Amino acid sequence: MKKAFIVPLLLLVFSSYIEASKLTTVNGLRVKSYKNHTRVIVETDSAVEFSKNRLSNPDRLYFDLKYCTLQRKTSSPSVIDDGILKTVRIAQFNKDTVRIVLEFQKAESLYAFMLEHPHRLVIDVYDQKKAGPETKDGDNDIEPGFEEIKKIVIDPGHGGDDPGAIGPSGIQEKDIVLSVGKKLGDILTAKYEADVIYTRDKDIFIPLNERTEIANSKKADLFISIHANASPSRDVRGIETYFLNWTDDKEAMRVAARENKISFKKMEKMHGDLQMILQDLARKNKNEESMKLASSIQSAMVSTMKENYSKIEDLGVKYALFYVLVGAEMPSILIEISFISNSEEEKRLSEEAYKNKIAEAIATGINSYITKSTLIVRPVEKLDLSI
Repeated sequence: MKKAFIVPLLLLVFSSYIEASKLTTVNGLRVKSYKNHTRVIVETDSAVEFSKNRLSNPDRLYFDLKYCTLQRKTSSPSVIDDGILKTVRIAQFNKDTVRIVLEFQKAESLYAFMLEHPHRLVIDVYDQKKAGPETKDGDNDIEPGFEEIKKIVIDPGHGGDDPGAIGPSGIQEKDIVLSVGKKLGDILTAKYEADVIYTRDKDIFIPLNERTEIANSKKADLFISIHANASPSRDVRGIETYFLNWTDDKEAMRVAARENKISFKKMEKMHGDLQMILQDLARKNKNEESMKLASSIQSAMVSTMKENYSKIEDLGVKYALFYVLVGAEMPSILIEISFISNSEEEKRLSEEAYKNKIAEAIATGINSYITKSTLIVRPVEKLDLSI
């Protein structure tokens, strides 16, 4: 073979290799059927661009994933037959395009969006006209975010020989928050299929440092610590949510001192010790996410409880040095669900209906945070599939 021919051939092979190395690999496809929609998840090793088009006879929609190559071992489920999708197919359409074809049985709207960590294209197909992630009866199926964040640690404060705050009639904080924590766990498990881990699920004492150690060892995605507030003034009431940071706010320091089981004076002397903690937080980049999580939960709790009860005070999102949050390797917050020292709020905290509403509100806030945090790269896109 002549040299003049070999060199261009080698260049062609080399350029083809470089071009192939730039392609995104499509690693797999899976399908899950829910009450009113079917979810198709396409796993990739980086973000992808896609286009779509609808065809008829039979009624189907295809997505072309650009600059992608299909992993050889990847196989797609063929027959779905769940009342929404008939089949789903995936194949290498050309050298740099992977095509996914959805054949419909009954589909009237569709949402498609990219998620990260890990990267994947999510396609939700609904069987209700102009339906979305929320169904007509208001019952949310699994939201997009819970594909991203699944493992949640629920930390009911105090326990065992540490009763926490005690109300005017003798109700103990440890019992109230354990009940709310279990209710929250039940909701997250049943409604969102979250993997819930409790730092305690019975009346036992767990040291503050061991609570985040449990979350870290389980590689949890979120840490939610639940408490009931108290004040020397019986008139103080309301809901507030905290994340970890130093503050000069006297009231926030008082709350942290009580939960940390130390004196207020000792809290004031801890500026030097905090510097290392704050540097660690900045390095792990969890502080901002904790603030977002706290804001989402606080907003959901206040709005939900105001719809059902009078005199709900929004005390806002605050930050303070809570020992139980120190060292957490994931977004972490502490919720003060109501003032057990206030006679009316103590009475409400003893009622199952009130505790149920609190748990539902916290779950709503968690879901809102997760959805906003994971719907990235491309905003949710709705396609009207009405014929």
